[in-house]
Amino acid sequence: MSVKDRITRKLTEAFAPENLAVIDESDLHAGHAGARPEGETHFRVEISAAAFADKSRVETHRMINGVLAEELEGRIHALAIKARGAGG
Repeated sequence: MSVKDRITRKLTEAFAPENLAVIDESDLHAGHAGARPEGETHFRVEISAAAFADKSRVETHRMINGVLAEELEGRIHALAIKARGAGG
């Protein structure tokens, strides 16, 4: 399973998002620190879920980072997050 697929599965299971986009931006970082020739190192996540309602940006990022801890410790070098409460 690709890193993108694992991210999508884990976030879907954890937060049942209204909207979720997982974008592999690794090609934009070729030759930079943390980039690997095979890619799948730099991602952008855009997510909207009820679980984030009334949460600060820091709280929301901690929630997402907690779910993706295994990936962040290994394969993922960078993760950009844009998260909103449901309907946001």
